[in-house]
Amino acid sequence: MADSFAEKAVWDDLSNIPADPPRMRDICRKCERPVPVCWCSALPPQPLVPKSRIILLQHPAEEKRALRTAPMLSVGLAPGKCLIYKGKKFPKFDSELEAILADEKSLLLYPSINSIPIEQLDLSQGPFNLVLIDGTWPQAKAIYTSSSILHGMRQAKLVRSGNSNYIIRTQPTDGCLSTLETAVEALSILEQDDSYKEQLLRPLHALCQFQLNNGAVTHQSKEFLIKHNQYPKLIGKRLNRLLRNAENLQDHEGEAEIKH
Repeated sequence: MADSFAEKAVWDDLSNIPADPPRMRDICRKCERPVPVCWCSALPPQPLVPKSRIILLQHPAEEKRALRTAPMLSVGLAPGKCLIYKGKKFPKFDSELEAILADEKSLLLYPSINSIPIEQLDLSQGPFNLVLIDGTWPQAKAIYTSSSILHGMRQAKLVRSGNSNYIIRTQPTDGCLSTLETAVEALSILEQDDSYKEQLLRPLHALCQFQLNNGAVTHQSKEFLIKHNQYPKLIGKRLNRLLRNAENLQDHEGEAEIKH
């Protein structure tokens, strides 16, 4: 008797499954997000046309992230001003990308020991191809390590970047920025025009505000949580290194300000 009741319950559940597949939400053709959470209304009225261009070397896992920021660059800038190449190793037999990376006007934004502050560049040598690695820090480091062509490039870094406005995502340390914020900050320096930051960051603000309005919470960096004894996990070696590097950078900047 119990078996017959269980069998009937199963059949009742199956009979309630709709014959047609569920209706998918309408997708915006420009940002490829569901229309109710589309951020395209926050984009510049017309795509911006900088002299320099952005080249993103994107880890394949980034494409699966629902809240990624790279698309805000690709649609906020004019066609040809933001090129995206996907992979874990570059140039990966791509002759066009290989030519870009070998160009003397190409600049890799990466915090290596050979990087110079981007503010110290001779801007008369531009316009530049600004190359960024799009992925988490471990993914970016793996791409850099496996792509030997990147090692010989001119390299620059952002020294004073402030904290991220991407407040719905946890950053490793204070001062870490999203791909969009890093590119926009560097581009505004190369173009000597702060309006790039003002206009290209609006979609990020719109995205964060929508998420906060629908239950998301503001995220502090792991560095902040650790300093305030709020981090719930054990600290690994990689995060320890990041925190030490951040502290060393702050100490170095403090000494430089005192000397000046």
